[in-house]
Amino acid sequence: MADGRAASDETSLEILSATGVARLSAGDLVVMGPPGVGKGTQAKALAQQNGWVQLSTGELFRDHIRRETDLGRRVKTYLDQGLYVPDEVTVEMVRERLRGISPSTRVLFDGFPRTVAQAEALDRLLEELGRRVDAVLLLDAPREELLARLSSRAITEARADDTPEVIAKRLDLYQGETSPVISYYDDRGLVKRVNGVGKVDDVTRRLREAVN
Repeated sequence: MADGRAASDETSLEILSATGVARLSAGDLVVMGPPGVGKGTQAKALAQQNGWVQLSTGELFRDHIRRETDLGRRVKTYLDQGLYVPDEVTVEMVRERLRGISPSTRVLFDGFPRTVAQAEALDRLLEELGRRVDAVLLLDAPREELLARLSSRAITEARADDTPEVIAKRLDLYQGETSPVISYYDDRGLVKRVNGVGKVDDVTRRLREAVN
C-alpha cells in the first residue's frame, strides 16, 4: 500500500528561486461535480487511499461554528439569515487550514471554489503558500441519472422539501454557477472529465487514473 501511495502521489519539493518557498512538485486537486454525482464520497475515498487531505469548505464551516471561533460566529450569522458566506471569510478559513498542512501533503479541495472570484482567490492563496492547482477532476453524469439519484435520496432520507421541482432547480443553479469556473480552469488545460456513473469503486478507479 505504501509503495502504491508513493507511486501515485509524488510529492517531492522544489525550491522557488524567486521566493524561497517550498512548492509541491505534484500540485493540489479540485473535485467538482453536480448534486447527486457522489463528489463528497469520491473525494473522501481518494484522500483516504492516497494519504491526501480532503478540504471541504462545508466541513470547515461546521468545525468553526462548533468551536465558536470568531470566523465561526461570522459564518453562523450569514447562514442563519440564509445568506451566502462572503468569499473573504471562506478564503480566510481555507488559508488557516492550509497553514496547518505540510507543503509535502497533497490537498483535495471539495466544494471550493464555486465561483470564478473564489478560483482567482484560491490561486493567489496557493501562490502565497507555495502551492498550486495541478488538476480539476470534473465528475459528471446525465441529468436523468442525477434526478433519479436525488429523488431516491429524498425518499430514503425523508426530505419532504426535496420535490422534483426543487431538485431540478438545484441542478440548474449548479450549472449556472460552475460553468464559468470550469471554463476558467479549462482554459489552462487543467480539467479532467470523469464519468460518475457506475459503482463507487469503479468511479474511484477512474478518478485515480485521471490523476495519474
